[in-house]
Amino acid sequence: MTYKEVMKELERLGTAQTKKTWANHGAKEPFWGVKIGDMKPIQKKIKKDYQLSIQLYNSGNADAMYFAGLIADEKKITKEDLQHWVEKANWSMISEYTVAWIAAESFYGWMLGMEWIDSPDPKIASSGWATLSSVVAIKPDAELNVQLLDKILNRVAKEIHKAPYRVCYTMNGFVIACGCYISALTDKAIATAEKIGPVTVDVGLTACKVPSAKDYINKVKAAGKIGRKKKEARC
Repeated sequence: MTYKEVMKELERLGTAQTKKTWANHGAKEPFWGVKIGDMKPIQKKIKKDYQLSIQLYNSGNADAMYFAGLIADEKKITKEDLQHWVEKANWSMISEYTVAWIAAESFYGWMLGMEWIDSPDPKIASSGWATLSSVVAIKPDAELNVQLLDKILNRVAKEIHKAPYRVCYTMNGFVIACGCYISALTDKAIATAEKIGPVTVDVGLTACKVPSAKDYINKVKAAGKIGRKKKEARC
């Protein structure tokens, strides 16, 4: 499919109700309000297309930017592309999901995640924490610096309650990821969650809640799924 064909199809799939939902979650115009599930048949048809994903992301349309992540080729995307993407992202669904997923699946996930968490821009910092969470979720433990991740958990415990709300939210997600996907860090992540205590952030006009890291990890532990990695970050 061409850029124009995809944009036309996304426009056709947009609904007023979904647009309202995305707006409540912080989506910025322009966008049509396309359900993620409705994007899947187009994704299946295209599979992966590096050039098309770049075109769609650069459109500035929130639906197209999200869809760009679904068809992005993690083996062809460059570090410069990803830096551009994180700087251009204008709401959390893009910065913390689209960008973070593709960064984690690329050759640059760990490098960029570590760079981004130190950014003074909360949007980029939250994308960095989300990227590290996805890296932890998909990479074998042998490819991870578990000792450094342990130290980063200490950093989260010290900084989370002072962080901007989206950074706070993604830091909490990082604790969950470490506890669920790295068995050697499960106890440390639970202890970190206990030290942090309740995490409260402004989620806008949505019914979303910040998950309890301790409860979430213990639920995964009870199910016998600790350490079970994901095949890919995006979904």
